[in-house]
Amino acid sequence: MLEAPGRRLPRPMSLCLAPAGELAFLVDPIGPGTLALASLEVGETIHVLGPLGNGFRLDVERPLLVGGGIGIAPLPYLSQRLGSPPAVLGFRSEWHAQAAALVPNAEVAIDPTFVTELIEPGFDVLACGPEPMLQAIQDLARDAQLAWEAPMACGYGACYGCAVELDGVWKRLCVEGPVLQAAA
Repeated sequence: MLEAPGRRLPRPMSLCLAPAGELAFLVDPIGPGTLALASLEVGETIHVLGPLGNGFRLDVERPLLVGGGIGIAPLPYLSQRLGSPPAVLGFRSEWHAQAAALVPNAEVAIDPTFVTELIEPGFDVLACGPEPMLQAIQDLARDAQLAWEAPMACGYGACYGCAVELDGVWKRLCVEGPVLQAAA
């Protein structure tokens, strides 16, 4: 989680890249907190809390990275860790799709095409994106690893601010997630 200057609560962010001595995050400046983060100048410092919860398992044989919108944020780092496997990324516009340059070997789908139309069987799917996309992937790939998105407040599981109901069970994404196995 990143401390947004002038804001009470930190913002949950996925690590996008980690070059030597640095951490990089993909930020879509759409609200007061992300606008504050995007307006930081070189040399300004912020507090970082993490990693939180459970990330993607890397012990997969045929990885396929799937991302939607700002949900592609963890995929550049994940791609690097997995040796640049194939990826399918979905965006709502050509402008947003420029972020696909961060993920090697990516096939891009732009609305009205959905990433689920491009997923071929036989892959170990690792996905992050909006809830409707993750639910559709869950129907296609029952053993997919899905990184769910939700607002977070404390980062320790005490406030239940990031709790989401999945298959009738409440999960705190900062503790039990954000990556959860699709099949229960």
